[in-house]
Amino acid sequence: MDEKLPLWPTDGIERVLCVVAHPDDMEYGASAAVAAWTAAGIEVRYLLLTRGEAGIDTMQPAACATARMEEQRTGCRAVGVERVDFLEHPDGMLVYGLDLRRDIARAIREFRPDAVLTGTWQVEFMGMLNQADHRAAGMATLDAVRDAGNRWVFPELAEQGLEPHSPRWLLVTADDRPTHGVDVTGAPVEAGVASLEAHRAYLAALPWHPAPRDLVEWITTAQGNALGVANGVLFRAWDFQAPPPM
Repeated sequence: MDEKLPLWPTDGIERVLCVVAHPDDMEYGASAAVAAWTAAGIEVRYLLLTRGEAGIDTMQPAACATARMEEQRTGCRAVGVERVDFLEHPDGMLVYGLDLRRDIARAIREFRPDAVLTGTWQVEFMGMLNQADHRAAGMATLDAVRDAGNRWVFPELAEQGLEPHSPRWLLVTADDRPTHGVDVTGAPVEAGVASLEAHRAYLAALPWHPAPRDLVEWITTAQGNALGVANGVLFRAWDFQAPPPM
């Protein structure tokens, strides 16, 4: 019998910050985990590094950004997220660098989360090639988690009253070596479906895209098998308070 992955321990977890590149990036399974967390009383906030303005070929960028931000706000409400912040880094041209790390570190110091969730920076994931913005977002978030706790990195943040903060956990979705998961069976997976369905204009521009329910249920059923539950969301969890492996 295959050994099952453990559930991510939420004891002592009060706040989670989710950092992704675009509107809709959270909605491919991860938002179902968010729904489970918010239902348990955990405060979750989203940080979107772009406004998604390059995501619909038939819409001008300004109109596209407006539409996609509103769709993301609707998707957030479906999973119990009350605040989503949008930065204005360029969609499709997100650049890993100090500016991006500083912006994410600023959000971490301001919200002071116990865990930060982001997407994988691997070139390949889930049988596909990862998009450039996703890779930049994941790597910048990894580094910003450490930056946020170092007073001498981006010292201007402390000068602005944002004292250092070190989250305990980094959670990475779509990693090909998951270590933990969340049981999203029932209401959370339904909320996750609703959050993807909120992206109506974006999905309408992708005629090949599977129906949101079919896709979210397929992802969470497959990942639930690794946890021994009907529906699950997997990620690689890095515990910065754990002793180093010997």
